[in-house]
Amino acid sequence: MIKALNISHFYGKEQVLYALDLEIKKGEFVFLSGDSGSGKSTLLSCLSTLLSPSEGELFLEGQRVDDIVDIDTFRQNKIGFVFQFHYLINYLSVFENISLAALQDKKPNINALLKELGILDLASRYPNEISGGQRQRVAVARALINEPIVIFADEPTGSLDSRNSTLVYELLSKAREKGTTVVLASHDLHVQEYATQMIKMRDGKIQ
Repeated sequence: MIKALNISHFYGKEQVLYALDLEIKKGEFVFLSGDSGSGKSTLLSCLSTLLSPSEGELFLEGQRVDDIVDIDTFRQNKIGFVFQFHYLINYLSVFENISLAALQDKKPNINALLKELGILDLASRYPNEISGGQRQRVAVARALINEPIVIFADEPTGSLDSRNSTLVYELLSKAREKGTTVVLASHDLHVQEYATQMIKMRDGKIQ
């Protein structure tokens, strides 16, 4: 599903990833752990195609990422993203934020997804009218709307309390049960309760 071969990355002259090899199978919930500066967020960015590694090759569903002609369309169709900050547009309602990200044929599914995630009553509200935990659940809905093959999440609960963190993990776990692969980078060791595989980073290497 995801295969990385000899992935290295540099920021200027500083090397942050060192010749990493890894493989993630379809339907896994992978927990990338490690201290700040360990390289986990950079690795996640490389795996998610948001960052091109300085060296090495990345394959998604058997496709070499460097050979994909229209990477933006590929991302929209195949990949969901959840970040620590929700990146919702404040002048759009919850429904409109998700609709903006949705493929045309997926737009009719928005209300059903909001209902499934327990936030249908927020559809007409604006981001500044709902709580931080609710905003992050909307961000998860936005990531799920196109039924991606994989969701990448970078510290998605970094600004949430334990209750809302658990809600986000459970939503991602339910997506995994339906066949979506989840790759999540976090400091929060509670992710282990949901993960099928744990990858621990240290100094740019997999321990």
